[in-house]
Amino acid sequence: MNDLRHVLSELVVERVGFGIFVLDRDLNVVMWNRFMQDHSGKTAEQVIGRSIFMSFPELPRVWLTRKVESVFQLGSFAFSSWEQRPYLFKFDHDRPITGGVDYMQQDCTFMPLVREREVVAVCVTISDVTHASMMQRARDEAVAKLQEYADRDGLTGIANRRYFELRLADEFARWQRYGGALSLVLFDLDHFKRINDEFGHLVGDTVLRVTAGRVAETTRVQDLFGRFGGEEFALLLPCTGFPDAMAVAEKVRRAICETPIDVQGARVPVTASFGGAQAKKDVTSSYEALINEADAALYSAKRQGRNRSIGFN
Repeated sequence: MNDLRHVLSELVVERVGFGIFVLDRDLNVVMWNRFMQDHSGKTAEQVIGRSIFMSFPELPRVWLTRKVESVFQLGSFAFSSWEQRPYLFKFDHDRPITGGVDYMQQDCTFMPLVREREVVAVCVTISDVTHASMMQRARDEAVAKLQEYADRDGLTGIANRRYFELRLADEFARWQRYGGALSLVLFDLDHFKRINDEFGHLVGDTVLRVTAGRVAETTRVQDLFGRFGGEEFALLLPCTGFPDAMAVAEKVRRAICETPIDVQGARVPVTASFGGAQAKKDVTSSYEALINEADAALYSAKRQGRNRSIGFN
């Protein structure tokens, strides 16, 4: 009966669908199952009795040594997920090459083998979780895309008002804590209703998209450009003082008005009015107050004849 159990145990170890190998205290291989042989290309005879690093010098020596040593010292299981370390061995996988992973993704379990209350060896199991990892990555990418779409204006592709105000609130809180400079510019297209009435809403939508594209090309990496709604837009300018903010406003204004937009056989002239404001210590109480100041400057620009930039005083 004992012989049968031994034979069955060996059969199970050899036939299971995951890797099993055993290391002694010197990190020499004591056991090497069929899975490890098939995926590594090295037979049990080639690796048993030798250091695991001699057979596989590309293994993360420091990490694996510490992992195994902790099991010897503590006598408890250890685990490594593919999310922490994508793989231990550079095994090929059988998934499509379009899946975005180079090697089999692996979960590793380190199990103490105890005899008379002493850990005499560590059994390491390697599970192929490539499919699960690819599914998880696909889900994460889908969630990220959905989040990106949720933050973007559907027509122009720039930040929507909800996301813009979230970022503005964060930047305002940072400014309150650390100081520096923070400016906001609001602008909207002049007589946009007239464009819609004369050329139609499809042309109006194109004007908004083209205008957004022109403005996006003039902004810096650290700036945030968003659509507040309708024909109104906003520029968040971190670490930017009032004179520089108004210079940005003028640069954007010229980018909008210098060249009419050609759409559906029509040549549509477009201008915009701008209002800028800078956060001031002990004066600007909230990011909403900063919006109101920029908005007041914007309406002052409209009252003074449009197609101009006015700062809040």
